[in-house]
Amino acid sequence: MDDHILVDTDILIDVSRQENTAIKRLINEEKRSNLAISVITQMELIVGCRNKAELRILSSFLSRFTILLLNESISELGIALLKQYRLSHGLLIADCLIAATAVNYSIPLLTKN
Repeated sequence: MDDHILVDTDILIDVSRQENTAIKRLINEEKRSNLAISVITQMELIVGCRNKAELRILSSFLSRFTILLLNESISELGIALLKQYRLSHGLLIADCLIAATAVNYSIPLLTKN
């Protein structure tokens, strides 16, 4: 996937909270690259919706992103990452699947840190 960047959930949560730093960062990245998210990020954001109106707003917002689905390679790499980093770094399932998605598609991962 040439010229894509995978946006992590934490950036999008900050955008939804109207945090200027996150908004500016996302706008700047969108000028340079096509934005993508993992289906895991999509699911995390859906879980955060409190009603149908918020779900509609989210769906409209996410239409600007390419949604990358999980596949066998991502699943296997996610398991490997979880085995390697769960105990030492507290890696969570969603985070390892998002990271594995970035590795699988050979695209950079945009995170807060």
